[in-house]
Parts: sequence; C-alpha cells; structure tokens
Amino acid sequence: MSALVYLDYAATTPVDPRVAEAMSRHLTLDGIFANPASRSHMLGWQAEQAVESARRQVADAIGADPREIVWTSGATEADNLALIGFLRANRARGRHLVTSRVEHKAVVDTATALEAEGFEVTWLTPGRDGRVTPAQLREALREDTVLVSLMAVNNELGAVHDLAALAEVAHAGGAAFHVDAAQAVGRIPLDVTRQGIDLLSLSGHKVYGPKGIGALYVRRSPDIRVEALIHGGGHERGMRSGTLPTHQIVGMGEAFALAAAEGESDQGRITALRDRLLEGLADIDGVHRNTDIAVAVPNILNLAFEGVDGESLLMALRNVALSTGSACNSASVEPSYVLKGIGVPRRLALASLRFSFGRFTTEADIDQALSALRHALTGLRR
Repeated sequence: MSALVYLDYAATTPVDPRVAEAMSRHLTLDGIFANPASRSHMLGWQAEQAVESARRQVADAIGADPREIVWTSGATEADNLALIGFLRANRARGRHLVTSRVEHKAVVDTATALEAEGFEVTWLTPGRDGRVTPAQLREALREDTVLVSLMAVNNELGAVHDLAALAEVAHAGGAAFHVDAAQAVGRIPLDVTRQGIDLLSLSGHKVYGPKGIGALYVRRSPDIRVEALIHGGGHERGMRSGTLPTHQIVGMGEAFALAAAEGESDQGRITALRDRLLEGLADIDGVHRNTDIAVAVPNILNLAFEGVDGESLLMALRNVALSTGSACNSASVEPSYVLKGIGVPRRLALASLRFSFGRFTTEADIDQALSALRHALTGLRR
C-alpha cells in the first residue's frame, strides 16, 4: 500500500521538528514550565522571558513592535477580538463594517453575529480572481464605517489582496483596516507599518507551529482601541485574560522566526511543485483552475474536475489527503461558499478540490498524487 501523501497544508501544517524541540523545553519539571505571570520567583521570570522572546519573534516577522502583539488561542479568536472588540469599543463613532463574501468563516460568522447585535455590514463580492479592488472598497465606505476587514490570502483560492492599496482607501474614508493573515506568514511579505494595517490576525498552526495558539496585532495608536472579550486577570494589557501557554507561545515564536528566514526559499520550491502538478494534469480533459495563479500564493491551488463529484473523487483518492474547500466548512454538502462567491458554476464548485503544498512536500508526493488522480478520474468518468 502506498504511503499517504499530505496535500492539505492550508488546513493545518505539521509542526516543524525544530519547533517541537523548542516547545519540549517548556513543558516538564526540568524545563521552563512555570506560569509567566508568576513574578515572585526565578522560574516565573524565565517563563515570562520565553514568552517575551517569542512575542518579539512574531513582531519581527510582520514588522511590528512586540508591545503590539496580543496572544490568543488562534486566528479565530483573533478575528473575533478584532471585529467584535473594535466595533464595540468604537460604536460611538459608527456601527458600519465592510468585509467580503469569501472571508474565512471566523470573519463571516463574526460579522453575521455583529449584524444580530445591531451593527451594519456591507458584504463585498470579489472578482473572479477572488480579490476585492480598491475601487470596490471606496464605493462601499460610508461616513459611519469604522472598520474594514479583508484577508491577506484566501484560504481556498490562494488569492492575494493588495493590502497597502486597500488600507489607503480605508484610512482615507476614516476607517481602520483589519487583515486576517492566517495563510500569509512566510508566503507573502508582511509589514504592518508599510502596508498600513491596524489589526492583523495570526495563527501558529498554519506556519508549522502548534495548534491552539495565535495572536492579534493591535497598532499602538489612540485611534485603535479594542474591548476585551475574555475577562479575568487583566493579562495582555487588559485585551485578553488567561494564563499564557508558554510552550505553545515559544512554538509559535520559533515557527514565525523560521518563516521569516526561510519563507522565500520555501515558496520558490513550492512554486515548482505546483507547476509540476499542473503540467502533469495538462493532458487530462475537463480540468478547470478556480485559482488564478497570477495573483495567488503558490501553495494553494483550487481545481475543478468536470464530470465528477468532488466528494466522490476525494473518497477515490484514499492515499492522498486533500480538501474540497475550507476544513471549517467540510461538514456541509453545499458547494463551497467561496467558490460560489466568485461565480464558479454549481456543477464545477461541487467538482472542486483544494491542493495545498508545504515545506515537507516532495516531487515524489506530487507524482504519486498525479498517478492517483489519473486512476480515480478514469474510474469515476467511466
């Protein structure tokens, strides 16, 4: 039996062994395991030092000040804190949010919850390439718009937004700019100052770090105020209470440092792997690209296979780990809302798979996936 090929890096990445090794030093009695808020003894000071060192690693990866990094349990919590926390804190200025129909569920569902709370949301429809244009955003802004939330890299398509241009439009309209960057670290250049980003959501497990840890970048500015959602203890400058998980934070810091150092070379290698897959599919009829590779990161590729059902194809590819879309939406039998949102016909949306590649993907993995795809497509189309 062939070994399993993992091509679902957009859902989660395996922890890099170097990250796991750093984490292992912060778990047991012979390591730095103490509560970082325990300031009455040396062990607590060492844990706090480890947390602050990781905070700097994350800040350095996005061009921020370490004091602007707020630890969370992941990008979902960071998105919730950014949207709910910011809108509640600034409700006197306005109650209008602008976002898009193809954001991650962590933003879509949060925005929907805010609508139920009495806030107003304008839902932008991106172009076929999955991107919102600055002109679209400009048209959506109102006098009472306080926040714009658009993702850096789409998790199903890989489409990359022009963050600096969108931030300029948001700021010209008097709104703050939030970015979900869960899929972006190590894949595109991020510099929150140069790109004009006010709030930025980050995830550990999308960057070869552990699950259960993330962060929200909050610009140090009188205009950027966030109301806490979790109370108790006043940790993280009052924005997010709770005992900090030292080992997870150390893991995220190490993962971000590696992404900053190796991201560019990783992406060059991954581009070649993506192109190898596309070349291997070139002579198969009825393969459609949902991803516009000219404006997308190379590690995410969404393809439709005409004449087959995506779920059936997934089942036939027993030794290849893939996704029919966002893992957070995988319980639904409806076609991906992201593919519907960019106008992919229903029959093709239901026939689509997301391939996502990463640091540990090899040419042999691509070749094995191609062989399995050919076999499965022949059988299903017959």
